[in-house]
Amino acid sequence: MALVHYDEGLTMREARALYFEVNRFGADGGYGDAWVDFKLGPLPVPFPNTRARVRAVRYHDLHHVLTGYDTNAIGEFEISAWELGAGCKGFVAAWQLNLGGLFAGLLSAPRRTVRAFFRGRRSESLYGRPFEELLDREVGELRREMRVDERSSTTGSRPAALDVLWLALASLAGMVVGVLGFATVLFVAPIGIVNLALRRHRARGAAEAGA
Repeated sequence: MALVHYDEGLTMREARALYFEVNRFGADGGYGDAWVDFKLGPLPVPFPNTRARVRAVRYHDLHHVLTGYDTNAIGEFEISAWELGAGCKGFVAAWQLNLGGLFAGLLSAPRRTVRAFFRGRRSESLYGRPFEELLDREVGELRREMRVDERSSTTGSRPAALDVLWLALASLAGMVVGVLGFATVLFVAPIGIVNLALRRHRARGAAEAGA
């Protein structure tokens, strides 16, 4: 998806609605869906959209608006690294998903992933804050409060030793989570194949019925 500039005068509620529209996530962002698809190449592998995941993703979507990271694969790896750097508080699902994203990012786009992680170390995440209150805040106000500037870059700034240590530990944990996650995907991939075949069959049937 194309990157979108969210005007600083928009409320987070307004910016989130635009974010949903541009990314075709539906009016509620897909929070009410029973299943979500993890893309293994062109193959959609369905996973349960658990309550813990929805609780974390609501904040995750706001972070996309505030940080400017895209919703494509590399953008998701970047925001995973950023959230780990900024901290996920008590959101276990966020830690799990982001550790896997960090591992994938280090393999596919290491420089961008590391840069996003160190950017997160200089920022604060929204995890744990009253959610509905956040939606009434302005984009620019929250960016300043979180010390997030979508135009800023950490290029040329030297990370602290503690930040490097935290990245090393997160990378090791991410490797474990990533390997286990990949094994899980391979295990449920047949479900995705059946799911894709059913969708194509239904689409073909609908097209024939409308002809």
